[in-house]
Amino acid sequence: MSNRNSQANKQAARERLRAERERQAKKDRIRRQLTVGGAIVGVLAIAGGIGVAVATSGGDESGVANAAGGNSAWVKAAKAQLVKPAHTTGDKGTTIVVGKADAKNTVSFFEDLRCPGCAGVEQNIGGTVEKDLKDGKYKASYHLGTFLDANLKGTGSKNALSALGAALDVSTDSFLKYKSALFSKEFHPDEMGPDKFADDSYLLKVADTVPELKGNAAFKKAVASGTYDRWALEMSDAFNGFKDVTSTPTIKVNDTVIGTDTPRGKAAPSTPEAFNSMVDKALKK
Repeated sequence: MSNRNSQANKQAARERLRAERERQAKKDRIRRQLTVGGAIVGVLAIAGGIGVAVATSGGDESGVANAAGGNSAWVKAAKAQLVKPAHTTGDKGTTIVVGKADAKNTVSFFEDLRCPGCAGVEQNIGGTVEKDLKDGKYKASYHLGTFLDANLKGTGSKNALSALGAALDVSTDSFLKYKSALFSKEFHPDEMGPDKFADDSYLLKVADTVPELKGNAAFKKAVASGTYDRWALEMSDAFNGFKDVTSTPTIKVNDTVIGTDTPRGKAAPSTPEAFNSMVDKALKK
């Protein structure tokens, strides 16, 4: 009996080990896919060939509808009245430029709030960008997509972008600091884990780390009521219009791509020194 128990235990242990190895292998495989191409190439594989923006918009309304996906709340948002945050320009408020107006150059950032590569770049160079903006080295233009909602399933990219619009309505400084908090190691969700950004209470928890947003009743109401949901869909549609952007994060200096996480692209900067070198080199051209 002791021998049978021993054999059974060994067999059970082997089965547990095999299952764990398979689970870890699958997780590592998907993580590698998501990492290659800044969470684009991997989602293409997962979604069976879905493009960077899920589908190219065939016009203003169809583009917004594509961004909304099949979620009923967001389908409703696609038909809601557009409310543009303060500190935006353009017919639909999809132009976000932060920095001194007389800065001659512009650095553009293309991101998806659920993108792990974007989180890494923000963690590495976010502080450098904020300093450069204050120094007037350049202006920063921000373009935010929501394609990962379709490719990874969920609504977190759209929901976080809507909340980020509420922060932008407060101030550009709140926008930068809230975006940094959403991308931080502490709060950015694991791409293999739950879609935490789909939860308003989680977004408000993150916002409590930003002085101007903590206890801000107007901001909280805007997040809870989805004031900027339609705007988030418009931002997503505008993002899809950049045909030379095939992955996130992508960084441009005066419309020239200097860094993007794709196998064939220039790697996005992993240190402030690398970022400064890439920007300085581009500005000299």
